[in-house]
Amino acid sequence: MFLLRVCTRLAEHGVPYAVVGGHALALHGAPRGTLDIDVVIERSLSAFESAESALRSLGLTSYLPLTAKYVFENLDELQRERNLIAWSFINQSNPMEIVDVIIAYDLDSLDVEEKLVADTTILVVTLESLARMKRHTGRPQDMADVEAMERLMEDE
Repeated sequence: MFLLRVCTRLAEHGVPYAVVGGHALALHGAPRGTLDIDVVIERSLSAFESAESALRSLGLTSYLPLTAKYVFENLDELQRERNLIAWSFINQSNPMEIVDVIIAYDLDSLDVEEKLVADTTILVVTLESLARMKRHTGRPQDMADVEAMERLMEDE
């Protein structure tokens, strides 16, 4: 499973990360179709460089010709002037394998919990943090996700 390979490799490379987006939603019990894996990492040069190394070791390359150092040193400019929310990686041999490193958030601003998936522990943002992230976008799919998360939180 690609999700487990990505999370395992990030952990092996010492990247502080958490799964967000549709995969996080599914891991919390509200599955919906999604292709890419979204992660948030710690905002540090070493985390960006380690994430780039980890993803490259899985055969993924940056969709845009950007290095970890460039992305980290230009985060504000990339978001403000290019409206870049994610630093995307893709496997050119298998375009179904996509990882988006969400640069609009710092891992330190989110609450994280562990989930056990097929005997592998992966880090996932909490429902509350995920709902906060999705409310911020205002996109229709994200607002539908928020409704699903609110129902899950009511059931807890």
